[in-house]
Amino acid sequence: MRKKKKLKKIPYHIVLFPDGNRRWAKKEKLPTFQGHWHGYLNLKKFARWCQEFGIKVLTAFGFSTENWKRSKEEVNFLMELFEKGLSNKKDIGDLHKEGVRIRIIGQKEKLRKSLQRVIENVEDLTKRNKKLYLNLAVSYGGQWDILQAVQKIIKDETPAKKITKDLFEKYLSTAGLPAPDLVIRAGGEKRLSNFLLWQAAYSELYFSKKLWPDFSKDDLCRAIEEYSRRQRRFGGVRVKKYLK
Repeated sequence: MRKKKKLKKIPYHIVLFPDGNRRWAKKEKLPTFQGHWHGYLNLKKFARWCQEFGIKVLTAFGFSTENWKRSKEEVNFLMELFEKGLSNKKDIGDLHKEGVRIRIIGQKEKLRKSLQRVIENVEDLTKRNKKLYLNLAVSYGGQWDILQAVQKIIKDETPAKKITKDLFEKYLSTAGLPAPDLVIRAGGEKRLSNFLLWQAAYSELYFSKKLWPDFSKDDLCRAIEEYSRRQRRFGGVRVKKYLK
């Protein structure tokens, strides 16, 4: 494991694409569902690694608006996995004790009622925690997020002249969160896949060939080291201090 003291700059907010679960299962000659299960287990470890490194906000892509097109069997398994994970008293209890605030972003109204109740309970339980903000995107899409923000602004009858960047961001599902500093995508793909399109406008991007269940603490360390070496730019302006 790389030594933490070598990491000169730590991103405040990391966005994670835990991609490659199905390909990992195929490589290991396991059912697709096993890939999702191992991906879930690795996400729990990743959240704790973030805490160890001093990262304050983690937003992970769990299920996109496009994922509803997958087979009914796979969608049902994923919904059950979310519900099981968010209702696991030991895991959630441990995260709560560690000061982790859990928040689900996305089309929560499209989820089954039992999962909605579990989400409401875990969000209420952890709402006062401040050591790590853990956001899980479920039935989320960047285009949907922008569109629903516009719809809410119109519904509120906000005058055009009063619509600013800051006001617009208050209508996004990520309202109250700082812009992501670093986007990490496992699995070898190099695209944003309709995730946090507005929010990640100036984020640094890091792509790993590792399939998500194989992504390790060392891999996270490499991503942060790469981030530390970069000179961030915001609209072409060189910025030495990192946004908080």
